[in-house]
Amino acid sequence: VQLQASGGGLVQAGGSLRLSCAASGRTFSSYGMGWFRQAPGKEREFVAAISSYGRSTIYADSVKGRFTISRDNAKNTVYLQMNGLKPDDTAVYYCAGSRRGYFNTVRGYDYWGQGTQVTVSS
Repeated sequence: VQLQASGGGLVQAGGSLRLSCAASGRTFSSYGMGWFRQAPGKEREFVAAISSYGRSTIYADSVKGRFTISRDNAKNTVYLQMNGLKPDDTAVYYCAGSRRGYFNTVRGYDYWGQGTQVTVSS
């Protein structure tokens, strides 16, 4: 599967953005999907993940209550709705896919999108 992330941008603290990740191929519904982020000088970190049919989700503690992951298998797309953005959320955001399930670790995923920049100003 090939993944293409979009929707990043510059937003003020407290604002919202919705990221999208479009997947190629006809087997998208068999993939668990995740969002990760990487700030300059830091390791890539887990943000959120969703099971193949969207029944289950997991979140990093730092984004719980502010971010929501969802998916539309008919559109081969996974979303990350980000509300209440903070300057600490500034990073490049990556979507990832795995046929083995959904995970909160980088090594759980085999397929990665190219990343989209999110910048939150104070």
